[in-house]
This record gives sequence, structure tokens and C-alpha cells, in this order.
Amino acid sequence: MISGLAILVIGFFLGMRHATDPDHVIAVSTIVTRERSLSKAALIGALWGVGHTLTILVVGAAIILFNLVIPPRVGLTMELAVGLMLVLLGVLNLAGVTKWLSEKFSPAHPHLTGEHAHIHEHGSHLHYHWHEHAPAKEHHADSLAAPSWLSSPFAKLGLFHSLRPLFIGIVHGLAGSAAVALLVLTTIHSPRWGVLYLLIFGVGTVGGMILITAALSLPFTYAGSRFAWMTRGLVTASGLLSLGFGLFISYQIGFVDGLFTSHPNWTPH
Repeated sequence: MISGLAILVIGFFLGMRHATDPDHVIAVSTIVTRERSLSKAALIGALWGVGHTLTILVVGAAIILFNLVIPPRVGLTMELAVGLMLVLLGVLNLAGVTKWLSEKFSPAHPHLTGEHAHIHEHGSHLHYHWHEHAPAKEHHADSLAAPSWLSSPFAKLGLFHSLRPLFIGIVHGLAGSAAVALLVLTTIHSPRWGVLYLLIFGVGTVGGMILITAALSLPFTYAGSRFAWMTRGLVTASGLLSLGFGLFISYQIGFVDGLFTSHPNWTPH
């Protein structure tokens, strides 16, 4: 029992370390460089970790419980998905599509024509103010009652901002699930303990990613809008880094490891 608990503790810290993999950090950096709220950035990291853990549990448990064997071409395709995801995130950031999507699906800008309303937060209360851009009109009028959907746990983050890190985490989990499951098979002979290890590993990944996203957003949280030029520069840098690293991974998997050749060579890592 003591050795089993020790393995689980190790699994937790290995999960935290797993969150620091370069492809993980680069992926979340394309999101949190626009985020100026420490709590929202931490929630983004948590959602990424939950998505990653879901994939690790499903694929890893199937390998452990049913002795599932993943063919090399399938394994390389799972890892290629991460490279393509990084390329897509980089292109969307550089093209400004991410900003457009954020503004379109942000809860702070409800869809109205003409005079419209913005949601403001004072203390812990969210409420509407009518807003008018015409110079002759009053900029803010009387506040309105906040809509009922603002009571949702993810209201401040928004649906788009909630689903995006969750989906990215799911894709990233594909690349690491086989390696983690094979590591478990070589060290833990009990299937139950093996699946529990995957769960603890996932919890550690969630914790590690929360710390990473919070740390990445910390400068923007305190700088606010005073250094907008720095924010724009880091958004561009994160987009270029994501694009370049994604292309490198895709080339490595497609040609060096042989996914696009007749002899694929895959070693889970």
C-alpha cells in the first residue's frame, strides 16, 4: 500500500512537470497573452488540464485495461494533431481572428444594434450600462439588470473562452496518452492502480497548467492597458512561436518519423 501511494504521489508531480512541456506552454500562451485577469487565466489553465486529463484517461485506460495496441501510423497521426493545432493557433493569432472571435463571443458585448450595452463589473457585481459612441450622446446611461446567464460559473470567461482551452487540451492529450499508459504498464501491474495513476497524473497536470497560465498572465494583470504595445508584441511573438514550432513538429512527424512515408517509425515519448 505504501509503495502504491508513493507511486501516486510521483504521478502527481510528473503530471505537474508534464504541463511544462514546450508544446503545452506555447499553446496556452497564444490564449493568455490577451488575458489581463489572473483568475480567468487560471481558469483557462484548469480547463486545458481537464481536457488533457479526459483524453489521457480514455485512451490510457483503454491501453491498460484492454491491452490496446496503437499502430505506428495512428500514433503518429495523434501527435501530428498537436503540430497542426499549434499551426492553427499561430495563424489565428497573427491574422487577428482570435481577437475577432473573442470580441464576437465575449459576454461583455451583447448583440444589439444602434445604442448597445456593455457589461461592467464593480466589486463582484456585473451589470449593464447603455453605451453610445456618438459624441453628442451621453456615453453611459442608467444601469440595467444583468441577464440571468451571468450567474453561470463561466459567465465571466464566456462560452468561446471556455471551450477553446478544453478542446486544445483534448487534442494535446492525444499525443501523450500512449506514452503515459505505457509507462504505467511497465511500473504498475494492477489495472485499478494504473487507472488511478492516470487520474492523479491528470490532476497534477491541471495543477501545473493553472500555475503556468497564471504566471504567464501575471505581467498583463498588473500592467493593465498601460503597456498595450507590449501586449501586442507578445501576442505577435506567441503567434509566430506557435506557428514555427507547429511546423517543426509537423515536419518531424510527417517526414523524419515517416508518417507520410511507407515506413512510419513511432516511439511514444
